[in-house]
Amino acid sequence: MTQISQLPGAPLLEVSHVMKNYDGTRPALDDISFSIGKGEFVAVIGPSGAGKSTLLRCINRMIDVSDGEVRFEGVSVSQLNRRDLKKVRSKIGMIFQHYNLVERLTVIENVLHGRLGSKSTLSGALGRYSRDEKRQAMELISMLGLAEHVYQRCDRLSGGQKQRVGIARALVQDPKVILCDEPIASLDPNASKVIMEQLKRFSNEMHISLIVNLHQVDVALRYSDRILGVNKGRIVFDGRPSELSPERIAEIYGTELSAPRVRYAS
Repeated sequence: MTQISQLPGAPLLEVSHVMKNYDGTRPALDDISFSIGKGEFVAVIGPSGAGKSTLLRCINRMIDVSDGEVRFEGVSVSQLNRRDLKKVRSKIGMIFQHYNLVERLTVIENVLHGRLGSKSTLSGALGRYSRDEKRQAMELISMLGLAEHVYQRCDRLSGGQKQRVGIARALVQDPKVILCDEPIASLDPNASKVIMEQLKRFSNEMHISLIVNLHQVDVALRYSDRILGVNKGRIVFDGRPSELSPERIAEIYGTELSAPRVRYAS
């Protein structure tokens, strides 16, 4: 894999004129372009079906773009072979709405799965983890308030606890970017607040870039450095939270009243 040195201030991630068509009708993504810097917390908002999840999956090439380019650290993701793509994905964590855990395995086992991208197929299949990897996983589990659950099966955890396991699994990769696909959509307001505050903390303290798909406008306003508004596969807003006026919200959602909110418990 050809590495291109990042210049000071150069974007960590560049999405250029990306298109995604599934069936020849209206594209799921339509000429999407933006770039992300180190440590930036970017919220992506928009109605259901706007293309938010498709966008994240094009960034780490879980699905291939139809046209355009995604570049990570100066490398074109779409041009990588399987081995080099695995290396790039090891630097891009992902957190899912429905957790994507192996429910029958313990918390520590699920977290350590975040290291699989940096291992050979044989080592991963045999579950061979170094002492340092296990130590790091334990530190993250404790940091996320799950120390007493470390050897508990994940099917016995609450939704908020499962999502914290997902965060620890992403962080154990030592990622430069974490993609979060509706990380609080399945959670109650208390758990949602905990998850968003932890994500913000890790962005600030570890300088990890975050791209977070959200339905809740007020959550995006509260936590993000920047907001992308997506409608019908196109970016219709790209700016600071302070620039997101009711008129721009109406443009993103089609009507101001349809922009969802969540009320946090005090």
